Amino acid sequence: MDLPKVAGMTPVPAQLEEGKRYAWCSCGLSENQPFCNGAHKGKGMSPNVFVAEETKTAYMCNCKATKNPNGFCDGSHKSL
Repeated sequence: MDLPKVAGMTPVPAQLEEGKRYAWCSCGLSENQPFCNGAHKGKGMSPNVFVAEETKTAYMCNCKATKNPNGFCDGSHKSL
């Protein structure tokens, strides 16, 4: 498995809708950051798929180092 590409050093605000399914890009190759567009195929990685628990603006990890399984920013970009 390859390491993910850092897509950016700041989180990306995303409007999530309760009950809707999202696929957070964990490889950093998607042109649709922070969400997956299938660019990971053949790279040994896959997106992190989750269902939004509430309608809100979420700050999604763009550095790809977050420990949150849904892709929410945990501040990891500050230590890269």
